[in-house]
Amino acid sequence: MDVSETRLAAAAAVHRLVERGETLATAESLTGGLVAATIVEIPGVSAVYRGGLVVYATDLKASLAGVPELLLKERGPVDPQVAVALAAGCRERCGADWGLATTGVAGPDPQDGKPVGRVYIAVAGAAGSAVRELQLDGNRDVIRTESVMSVLRLLSDTLQEAPNPS
Repeated sequence: MDVSETRLAAAAAVHRLVERGETLATAESLTGGLVAATIVEIPGVSAVYRGGLVVYATDLKASLAGVPELLLKERGPVDPQVAVALAAGCRERCGADWGLATTGVAGPDPQDGKPVGRVYIAVAGAAGSAVRELQLDGNRDVIRTESVMSVLRLLSDTLQEAPNPS
């Protein structure tokens, strides 16, 4: 996967948001701001991108993104329900129509019993949310880049299937 593929995925998502007149926010853990950085490379993105949260530390997932502390305590930060809560939390806290989230283990070591390459991505909107589990191979850079590409594709797919706002 190269940078141009990731940029194309970002451009497609931004284009769909512009067409729909909707906004986006991001909450990132393992990607550490790469989703936001990729999105803001697209010309015209200021019409749709509200902002984002980099919540690498587990406690910030609760305090900044609004993930319930009990959920984090019971499930840990690398969990599909946490990914959905991150997406919903950034959407609400940034006042956006859509929220995107990434959480997972980029390596080099497993975390909380989760293997390197285990990633959860999520998108949340007014009508609900979608979450995907990824099991990625490669080094940190590969895992993080694949996570960015995957969450942007999830957003594009979700926007394509969602009814247009009134």
